[in-house]
Amino acid sequence: MGKSEKIAAYYSKDHPFKEGIAQLRKLALQTESEEDFKWSFPVYTVNGKNVFGICKFKNHFGVWFFNGVFLKDPKKMLENAQEGKTKGMRHWKFHTLDGIDKKSVLAYMQEAIENQKKGLEITVEKTSKVTIPSLLQEKLKENKELRTAFENFTPYKQKEFCEYISEAKQEQTKQRRLEKILPLIERGIGLNDAYR
Repeated sequence: MGKSEKIAAYYSKDHPFKEGIAQLRKLALQTESEEDFKWSFPVYTVNGKNVFGICKFKNHFGVWFFNGVFLKDPKKMLENAQEGKTKGMRHWKFHTLDGIDKKSVLAYMQEAIENQKKGLEITVEKTSKVTIPSLLQEKLKENKELRTAFENFTPYKQKEFCEYISEAKQEQTKQRRLEKILPLIERGIGLNDAYR
């Protein structure tokens, strides 16, 4: 399936927020950005750089601004996409079609494009060093197939598994999380693949 078919499928699929994302797309198409499809959702780019994306989830839909940290946000609508992890990305969430302030959303999109043209972007330091928690390390030592499957993941996906365990406060939670990810690792499925 080509890019344009994937975009069409994303917007035409029945979903509680089908009308909402269609409205956001209409606004996006009024900008000079190019429509693309990455990580399973439409992304709008300028000169090949990601500027914003339109996303839908179970309980909300919205616009992700890849370098939203630089937006002025006069309406105070932007949230950190993942507090403590995300440095630049900001998310404007909607729960109803009526909640979309078209004029403001378009203004935010335009500002994001202008910021990108000025080169305002957060650069993430990429590291291939992954610290494997001892609970997972033990399982990888015991099971050669599991270790091979884990090593086949990119460092980024390995890190997601490791952080998922190590961020848990209690030992019981760490153990539960380990049990949840082991079958995923064995099947070659990344922790957050369902959201990409």
